[in-house]
Amino acid sequence: MAPRIAVLGCGYWGSNHIRTLKGLGALQAVSDADHARAERIAKEHGVEAVAVDDLFTRSDIDGIVMALPAQLHAQMAMRAIANGKDVLVEKPIALTVEDAEAEVKAAKDNGRIFMVGHVLRFHPAFEKLMELVKSGELGELRYIHSHRVGLGKFHNENDALWDLAPHDLSMILALTGCEPSEVHGEGTATLDHLSDFAHLHFKFPNGIRGHLFASRLTPYRERRLSVVGSKAMAVFDDMEPFERKLALYNHKVWRNNNAWEFSMAEATHVKYEEGMPLTRELEHFIHCIETRENPRTDGEEAISVLRILTAGTVKHDS
Repeated sequence: MAPRIAVLGCGYWGSNHIRTLKGLGALQAVSDADHARAERIAKEHGVEAVAVDDLFTRSDIDGIVMALPAQLHAQMAMRAIANGKDVLVEKPIALTVEDAEAEVKAAKDNGRIFMVGHVLRFHPAFEKLMELVKSGELGELRYIHSHRVGLGKFHNENDALWDLAPHDLSMILALTGCEPSEVHGEGTATLDHLSDFAHLHFKFPNGIRGHLFASRLTPYRERRLSVVGSKAMAVFDDMEPFERKLALYNHKVWRNNNAWEFSMAEATHVKYEEGMPLTRELEHFIHCIETRENPRTDGEEAISVLRILTAGTVKHDS
């Protein structure tokens, strides 16, 4: 029998979790502070709507997916863990490193699965990019840059950096295999006191450099991660159609006497296995509950992302 999983938070992203878990045969219940909303969604999917205060002690629930406002994640995750539930917590798992560390420690002390919702780590194009890097297809990694920009969403608590950057930070950490030794951040607020634009610049102990640009006030959408290696370059562009999302460029740059020369190559679009990232993420969560395997996106990764976000949060222009 599949693990019995409840979803806490029936908003936009929580609804996606609910629909996907139902399709996987693992949805047991839904819950929300707005119980009427939970009841409507529960009826749509043929499951029970459980009051938030009753959710954690239910013996017929094995795991809980939490898609809540970020400021509630730590408190709710700790309640779930204390009651023996495995958890998948959406990003960011907390607003401070200290709260995140407390969550992860509680999960370890209680033998619970703790997974963070860094869904793009489960995108098949990114998984293929990881294969290219590990196989040496790109050579030695030199530079990584990511751009995640568009219009919205706007939150009362999270700025562009904290809302958008965790997706790319999780991928950058996976590619580099380590946390940056130096982080420099800049932010600009134009609507209120929260940054609408954010730049992060990184230096890693293995010599890799990188930058990240996130914006919620850009008139066009861009979802692009570029990786520059000593042999080739690759781009994961999530705005492209399926067959063009992952491109490999065998550009060449070399030194000829006292001058640099280069040659450009046409993009090769790399084939990869088709699949929906959220489905693959939740399948992994189910697998980890069943096997007690440590998740690919575990609590330690979530803490690393929070350390970078904290280091990159600086005074911004207003």
